[in-house]
Parts: sequence; structure tokens; C-alpha cells
Amino acid sequence: MEIERIRARLRDLGARPSHEARLLRAWLQGRALDDGPRTESNRLPKVVQVALPVLEAELATLARVRSAHPGEDGTRMLVELADGQAVESVLLPRDGLCVSTQVGCAVGCVFCMTGRDGLLRQLDSGEIVAQVSLARRRQRVHKVVFMGMGEPAHNLDAVVAAIELLGTEGAIPHKNLVFSTVGDRRVFERLPQMRVKPALALSLHTTRAELRAQLLPRAPRLDPAELVELGEAWARSSGYPIQYQWTLIEGVNDGDDELEGIVRLLAGKYAVMNMIPFNRVDGLAYRRPAAERAAEIARRLHRAGILTKLRQSAGQDVDAGCGQLRAREARVAFVRREEKRALRSPQD
Repeated sequence: MEIERIRARLRDLGARPSHEARLLRAWLQGRALDDGPRTESNRLPKVVQVALPVLEAELATLARVRSAHPGEDGTRMLVELADGQAVESVLLPRDGLCVSTQVGCAVGCVFCMTGRDGLLRQLDSGEIVAQVSLARRRQRVHKVVFMGMGEPAHNLDAVVAAIELLGTEGAIPHKNLVFSTVGDRRVFERLPQMRVKPALALSLHTTRAELRAQLLPRAPRLDPAELVELGEAWARSSGYPIQYQWTLIEGVNDGDDELEGIVRLLAGKYAVMNMIPFNRVDGLAYRRPAAERAAEIARRLHRAGILTKLRQSAGQDVDAGCGQLRAREARVAFVRREEKRALRSPQD
């Protein structure tokens, strides 16, 4: 259910702009649609009041919690969509929320579980913001990061619509809406046209173009230096520093040559480097560096003048890094189907 379709239905019922805004605000806050202050200017027409239960029931089917997994760094939720597909949302510390934008992902990052099965389908804008409504029933949400399952640049119209709504009726400060992407020129063309100006997180992972093509096999072929220049232009324009994301993998992108490359690319830039040690994924041979090595990397970059934050890979304590909850559920479902098939088969 696209956001614009929701708006159109309300208008067709006779809702005025003030009614529309009131109903959307209530939904995005996780409240009943008829909740909130009632004034003469936003009193709902009778036909809208009659239609609210049906609309509320439809909105509730957009996203519901299938399972929740509390951890030290927040609660990971497997969110079921109306068609039975599932994505992951994460309730983060300090009133944050990480949302998904696709079921699966087409980029195919070799160190990521989400993209191993490819892209299954896009989320529409209503399904994206429904994750915020769902989360706000559990805790306050003052920051939304588009860093869950999927590549937001590959679902650009829906993500932009979600950001516009969350930055207006959703009451999320613009700088607290973080668009995360592997990098796509279309993003940098679209951002200046938006009414709501989000912060930007760019997945860098290496300073070497040839290695980036190996790690992110289906990402746009942007040289890391060009990606940084595009990011810097948006940082200066928006007034928010770029958050560069770097999944730290032992023996792959944790060498001295990469540190020198980071200093070369980011020196003097309006940027923050987030170093994220690799989160173990079953079936992948990659390893996270030792904690001492990761800390040394952060210290060296700091000394070189690069603002660096050493992040902990989310979900490690509950084996629920991005994409792992959904993958684990899929494995369990497959085993159960095979067991049922075996029981139905004739005995030898």
C-alpha cells in the first residue's frame, strides 16, 4: 500500500488536508487512527469515521511482529508483511530504529547474508513506514536509519516517499533520517530535489576499485574516490557529515595500505568513518580481526585526523546479524517441509 494510495483513499472519502495529516500522524505514532486532539478544523467527516476500522485493519496487516529477539545492542524483530514475506527491523539504543526497504537484496555483497538469495521483491512506501508505526508501539523512535535488508537506491521512489512522510507527519528530524547506500549516481541526483533532506551513509568497505567490485559485485561501478567526492558535495550542501561504513574483514581490508588509502580519501572531508568488525555468517570463510587490531586501526585513523568510530556488529549476542533471522527461519521452514514430506512418503 503506497503512501499516496492511502492519501488518495482518504481524499476520496472526503477528508480534507487537516484530516489527512491528523490520521497519518496517529498511524505513524503507533496510535489508533481516531486518537489525538479533535478540533473544529480537523473533525472527521462521518463517512471517514465509518471507514476508519477497515482502513486501520488494512494498515495493521502491512507489518506485524513475527518474532522478537532482545540483545545487548537492541531488539531485532522479524517483521511479517501482508503477503507472508518477512524483513528485519531493529529497535536500537537511544531511540533509534533500523528499517528494511526490500525483501532480499540485489547487490550481493559477499560478506552479507541478506543478498545471498538475491532480490525477492521491493517494499512499497507504506510497508517501509509501517515498520516505524510498529516500532513506536514498543518504544520511542526519534531516529530512523535505512540500513536493514535491501539497497535503498534500488527502491528509490518508495524510500524517498517514506523519508518525506517521516520527516513531516512522522516528526523525525531530517538529520535523524539516514539514507544508507552502496552508492548510486541517481541518489545524488535525487537528494537535492527532496523537501526533506536526509543524512547519508555510504558503504565504502575499501579504497581500491578492483576490490570493491569483488566485495560488492552488483553495485554501480563507482570508484571509491568518486564516491567520496559525491558524498562530500552532499555533506557540504546538507550540513550533515557523511557516515562512511566499513565492514572490517581480517586479511581483506584491514591492512596498512587500506588505512593509508582512507587517510588519502577522507583527509579534510566532512565525514565520520564507522569501522564495523565483520559479523560471523555461517558458510562464509571471512573472519573479523582481533579486537586489539580493530582498536589499533581506529586509533591510527584518529591520529591521522580521521574521525573514526569503532562500532560493534549488531546482533552478535543473539546470532541475528542483518539477514540472519530471516535466513534461519527459512532453514527451519525447509527442514519442517522435508520432514512432513518424508512422513507422507510410502515406507520402504
